Amino acid sequence: MTAGVGDDGQGGGEPIPLSALQHAVYCRRQAALIHVERLWADNRFTAEGNVLHAVADKGGSRKVRGLRRVMSLPVASRRLNISGIADVVEFLPDAEGETAFPIEYKRGKPKLHRADEVQLCAQALCLEEMTGRPVPEGALFYAETKRRLVVPFDAELRRQTEDVIGEMADVLTSGRTPPPTMRRERCRACSLLELCQPGIVARPVRAWRARMVERTLTAEPLP
Repeated sequence: MTAGVGDDGQGGGEPIPLSALQHAVYCRRQAALIHVERLWADNRFTAEGNVLHAVADKGGSRKVRGLRRVMSLPVASRRLNISGIADVVEFLPDAEGETAFPIEYKRGKPKLHRADEVQLCAQALCLEEMTGRPVPEGALFYAETKRRLVVPFDAELRRQTEDVIGEMADVLTSGRTPPPTMRRERCRACSLLELCQPGIVARPVRAWRARMVERTLTAEPLP
C-alpha cells in the first residue's frame, strides 16, 4: 500500500509516521533508508534519545497545576495521512474547554534546521483534527538546556510541515532512495553513516559530472 494524501483531502494507504517527517527535514536519504529500506542503527545520540524518552513512553495521564497532562498520546490526521505518538500533551483549561499543547522531548540543544519543529507542528495538526480546536503553539524540551523552547505554529511552519508530508509521501510511494547530499555535520552525527556510505555512493556521480563538464568544454561529442 502506498502512503500519501488523496485528491479528496483524505489520506490513502499506510499513514506516514511522524518521526519520518523529522528524518526527512534532516536528510531525505536518511528518511528513505529508514522508512523505505527499513534500515536502522544506533549510535550515542540515538541511545541518549532513547533514555530521554523512557519516562514519556510509560504513558498515563495526571493533573498538574490545574492542567491535564497526557504522556505517550497516540495522534493522527486522516486528512494528511500521518500518525504517531506525542511524547506529552498538556491540555490547558479555558472558557471553551481545553486547548492542547504538545511537548516533544529531544536530546542535545536547539538546532539550526527545523526538523524538530516540523515534527512538533505535525503533532499539532493531528491534535487540531482530533479535538476540533486550534493548537496555536507547543514546546520542544531539550535535555542539554533543560528548558522548554516554545514553538508558535505560524503559517510558515504549517506550510513547511505540509510540504514535507507531501514530499515524504512521494518518497514512500516511489520506493526510491534519494542519492546522498554531503553535509559534514549532519553526516557525522547520523547513526546510519556506515549503512549510507555517502562518500562512496556520491563519488561515481561526481566523477561522471566532471567527465561531462570536461567533454563539454573540449567540445567532445557525447556518447
